[in-house]
Amino acid sequence: MKLAVVGGGSTYTPELIDGFARLRETLPISELVLIDPAADRLELVGGLARRIFAKQGHSGTITTTSDVDKGVADADAVLLQLRVGGQAARLQDETWPLECGCVGQETTGAGGLAKALRTVPVVLDIAERVRRTNPNAWIIDFTNPVGIVTRALLQAGHKAVGLCNVAIGFQRRFAKLLEVEPGQVHLDHVGLNHLTWETGVRIGGPEGEDLLPGLLAEHGASIAENLSLPHPLIDRLGVVPSYYLRYFYAHDEVVRELRTKPSRAAEVAAMEKELLELYGDPTLDTKPELLAKRGGAFYSEAAVDLAASLLGGGGSPYQVVNTRNGGTLPFLPDDAVIEVQASVGRDGATPLPVSRVDPLFAGLISQVTAYEDLALDAALRGGRDRVFKALLSHPLVGQYEYAEALTDQLVAHNREHLAWA
Repeated sequence: MKLAVVGGGSTYTPELIDGFARLRETLPISELVLIDPAADRLELVGGLARRIFAKQGHSGTITTTSDVDKGVADADAVLLQLRVGGQAARLQDETWPLECGCVGQETTGAGGLAKALRTVPVVLDIAERVRRTNPNAWIIDFTNPVGIVTRALLQAGHKAVGLCNVAIGFQRRFAKLLEVEPGQVHLDHVGLNHLTWETGVRIGGPEGEDLLPGLLAEHGASIAENLSLPHPLIDRLGVVPSYYLRYFYAHDEVVRELRTKPSRAAEVAAMEKELLELYGDPTLDTKPELLAKRGGAFYSEAAVDLAASLLGGGGSPYQVVNTRNGGTLPFLPDDAVIEVQASVGRDGATPLPVSRVDPLFAGLISQVTAYEDLALDAALRGGRDRVFKALLSHPLVGQYEYAEALTDQLVAHNREHLAWA
């Protein structure tokens, strides 16, 4: 089995490698190719990856290349974890929206749109290269914004499934609270990528008893604290929102915070510098503890599980993924991409039935889906007016004066990545 990772020079990658090594019986990889245009980073990461495999007794080979066509040739699955523009672009995404009093964040709001505009054309080009060499290969997208990128891939006819680590993070936390193995916990997880709610927590599968009311009664305060949201709000919602919902439920509070502390991009850039120095140590053969602070917790477990199921191995029968709506949420278009529990196998991901979604959540899901429609149109066809309309539609922007100013800022800061600009 051959897997390729586009963006293999990411400092995330050793987390993925560690998962491949530990879970080799679930996903028996014979060849792994790390692909990245940054040759210096790629060699550091590739060297550590080989040492991790050797340390854990994995017999698979790891190669590195900057040539996408060569790297994806004959791959059974291709994982996408790229960042167009690097941390420098992320820093901009997190900074200039604040000038208009809007959240600066790399996956939602104006910053998220900028990332989508930079990313979608690049991802579609890579996907076409994959299709030319192996039209049966699966594409697993971990590249943000996952929902928009996955929708672009599916609309272009690619075999693609989107992956996020939010759900598996909640699964692990709830398993710890319930004192059970993580694999026993089944989440009623509904929404869009980075706009989701846990509406039920069950043991053993979708038919298990819902334990969420008891969890909220006993642990509601700690759950709310972890989300940086008020405990009374969680009680009133009766569900557990993703931590990304704080950008919507406490927008102005978040803006005030972001204006008074270093950006996450700056923190990550400093961390990456330190990580790359560690990766260059020829005696290092395990992922360093610092990597846990980089983000992407449990990414490797989720990626292995998904790839194993898509390729016919021993993955979990149900997994939270980003896939085509197809009537699952009746208030959305069929071709919208939703993030829900799905049955995953060789034929892809089939969403499980979802109970009626509370209008409080369905309304926001619908509005952000409309934004994603407009964002994808802007990413595919370009043009200032399309960018403006996408921003105007986003609930974190919404006012025409903000949309006008943010459009100018977005174009100015991303001109080198926008062919039409």
